[in-house]
Amino acid sequence: MEIEEEIICCGHPNIRGLHRTTFEVTCEDDLSLQGDCIIGVSADKGAADLGDDFRSLLADDSATLITRLEAEGIICEILSHGSSGMTLDHPTDLVWRRSDFVCGRTIGIGSDYVARTLPRDLIRVLSEGAELRVLLIASRPD
Repeated sequence: MEIEEEIICCGHPNIRGLHRTTFEVTCEDDLSLQGDCIIGVSADKGAADLGDDFRSLLADDSATLITRLEAEGIICEILSHGSSGMTLDHPTDLVWRRSDFVCGRTIGIGSDYVARTLPRDLIRVLSEGAELRVLLIASRPD
């Protein structure tokens, strides 16, 4: 079984992509320099806005999540995992984590990329305000 969702957000001059354990997109439109995990602002969806079927699929220990980030022709694909502990109920944020910590903002755990390891060209165009397309592909063995 496979379900897709798409999120559109944009860059911001304060995007630095330096966090060592996570990256995040948010519906919030402002960003301070302390938000060094945030790579996209003004997102058109938070965790709670994702479809019920998508959220249910990802809330399974056997689920995987492929996240495709695309901005100005730069593409990065991230592999993460779902968890039975996921609630995906946060109204504004989505967080990908290297660890297995789960809260209402968590969309992926065990992620093979974090803000610090994302391609620097991607971070550069996002800090210049580029639009970011986030394609989410959740799957689970049948």
